Formats: sequence, structure tokens, C-alpha cells
Amino acid sequence: MPVPSARIYLILILLALSLQGCRRASEAEGPPTLGWYVFKEQSGAFEQAAEYCSNRSQGRYRLELEYLPTDADLQRELLVRRLAAGDRDIDLIGMDVIWTAEFAEAGWILPWPDDRADRVREERIAGPLASGSYQGRLWAAPFTTNTQLLWYRTDRVSAPPPTWDAMIDAAESIGRGGLIQAQGERYEGLTVFFVSLLASAGGSVLDESGRRVSLETAPTRRALEVMRRLARSPASDPSLASRREDQCRLAFESGNSAFMLNYTYVWPSARANAPEVAEHMGWARWPGVDPSRASRVTVGGINLGVGAHGRHPDLAFEAAECLVSEENQRLAARLGGLPPTLSALYDDPEIRDVFPFAEVLRATLADAVQRPRTPLYSDISIAISRTLHPLNEIDPERDVERLRQAVRRALNSEGLL
Repeated sequence: MPVPSARIYLILILLALSLQGCRRASEAEGPPTLGWYVFKEQSGAFEQAAEYCSNRSQGRYRLELEYLPTDADLQRELLVRRLAAGDRDIDLIGMDVIWTAEFAEAGWILPWPDDRADRVREERIAGPLASGSYQGRLWAAPFTTNTQLLWYRTDRVSAPPPTWDAMIDAAESIGRGGLIQAQGERYEGLTVFFVSLLASAGGSVLDESGRRVSLETAPTRRALEVMRRLARSPASDPSLASRREDQCRLAFESGNSAFMLNYTYVWPSARANAPEVAEHMGWARWPGVDPSRASRVTVGGINLGVGAHGRHPDLAFEAAECLVSEENQRLAARLGGLPPTLSALYDDPEIRDVFPFAEVLRATLADAVQRPRTPLYSDISIAISRTLHPLNEIDPERDVERLRQAVRRALNSEGLL
């Protein structure tokens, strides 16, 4: 049986990183080399940040980037294999925000010392900061962040709709050119969609302990009603069941849509690839579910964790604190278009040039919702996306209990894979 191409890629990456680790361990001269394992950021912002911190250390350490695959699932799989084996070459980790609980519970990363944690917390936006915390401790420092906004055509809509029902009504009244772009494929993006709707309706997947299913009936049913209505509306894109973020971006840039739910990268993309669309492109907070309640949207981004088995943990914390500093957040925003986690930077004219929607982005991040904070998050996400796909077959009355059962099985590691 042939090995899937993704697995071949993972094997090659593992071999390459193993050889790099051996070379680093054999270095006999110069300052200690700290391996920063992170995805390849195309603008070069991460490389410049590593160089800045290496120079600032005045010879105490040198940061070396070790690139992870682009796909988040492959990143996690590679890291889990190496961390579970006690790999000593992993000093710093560029962590997806959903890995915090799993990596902390497994003992793969170290908690931040109190003094450094206090400095990291200063002026951080609440949503990104919460993504790096678990059971009252800081385990990963927020580096860059992101969340979804509502993007709309100002030449087709007089004002952004406040709720999903209002948006669907408006889109249907527009007719041609009024499509809504959202993520409906069976993957992590569908879980993000549901969790955001559920939180906006006043519900949650798990209780505060993170060990028991919540999914209160009324908000869960309401979230499912919105998903089904979107899927069955003539304003829904016919390809909703296979739509991810980038397909939504491309469809919106084609000019046939009035609304899109997506991350901030769609703004520079439209300006570069579809200036005639960008000219009429507005932004607003994600639509609410209940007119009396503000929407709450899931937070994304990259946090920095320190590997539990690294040779130089003190230096790794020093380097991580430098990497998440104002200078490097400004660099990542300016070069890579990656939103900062420091609140004050959203008032900076340079940052506002990059993010003209800075005010609505900061407000959305301030009360952003976390995806279920549990070491079993990956299983829970699979359970949710499998249960709710495709959206047009959702039955809100029936699927509240089906969803509870699926998440309960995930919490007990039963029958998912």
C-alpha cells in the first residue's frame, strides 16, 4: 500500500530535523544555539526577530529557526512525536493556540516563571493572553494573534448587519452578487464556526472544569439553527460544504459575494489581487446570534512555549520574552501582516496603516472565546465537525443530543479514529 504524500513529507521533515539537531548538539564553540520550531513565515519577519534577539543577547545565545510543515495537523504530529520522546533539541515552540492544554498536561512545555509571566501579561489583549494560559498558569506567551471579522461590500450593503439572521435576509434581498462566504468543510474551520456561534448564543462546549460536556440546549439549538439556515439559504455559496478560508477568500475576490467571514489576511490579498473589490470592501465585528448579545469569536494565532527537555531552559525563556516584545510584534505586523497581542500597538499609526480595521479587531480580540481548553481538544474538534457536516442536513432538535454524545465520547477517547 503506498504511503500518503503527507506522511512521506512528515518522515522527510523528521529526518531533516533530526540531522539538524545532531549538528547543533555537536557544536563545541560559540554561544549555545536555541532551536525555535515554528512554521515557515513567508515575509521573513520570524527570521529578523530571531536575529534581533540573538544580537540583543550579547553572545548569551543564538536562535536558529527549525521550520515545521505549513499544515497545522502535521506540525502537531511532528512535535508530539519528538516531545514525547524527550527531544532535547526543542528549545522554543511556535504553538497553535489550541495546543496549550495538551502540551502542558503532558509535561512537554514548562510553565513560565512568575516574574517573566508577569511581564508578558502586561498590556496583552485578554483573548490572546487566555489562549496561553491553563489552570491558572501561563504556559505559552502570546506572540501573534488573529480572529475573524465580517467583510462586506459597501456598494451592495448600506451598513453591516448586526446578526446572522439580518445578514442572511440582506444577502437574499440582494440576489445576484449577494452570496455569503463561510467555512463549511469538515475540518477545524467548521469547529471554529460552531464554537463562535455557540459562544455568541451564550453557550459553551465544556463546563468551566473542562472535563464535562456543557452544550446547553437553548444556545446549542440556536447555533445549529443559524448553521442550517445559512446552508439552506439561496444566498449560501453552492460549494459551502467544501469551503475553507482560502476558497472563501478567492470567491469573495471574484466579485460575486456580498459577505464573508474570514481572517484579516483577506484585506491585503484583495488589495493586491482584486483592487476593484477592495475599493468597496468594508469590515465589522462578526454578526451576533442574539440581537441583545455581542458576538464572541474564537481566537487564533501563535504562542511561544519552552520545551520541557531543552538543554537551556533559562536562556529559552529569555529568548521567548524577547521574541514577543513590542519590537518584534511591530515587525511581524509590518512585514507579515500578523496582528499583535499588545493592546497599545493598535493605537500606533504604523500599525493602523497595516490594519485600518484595528479598532474593531482589538475589540473582538478583547472578549474572544477560547476553543475548549482540554488536552483532548483534537478529539473534540473531530467529533464536532463530523457531527455537523454537511450543514444543510443539520436537524437542530435531533443534533443537540447527537452533539453531546459525540463530545462525551471524545472526552472518554471512545470510537473516534
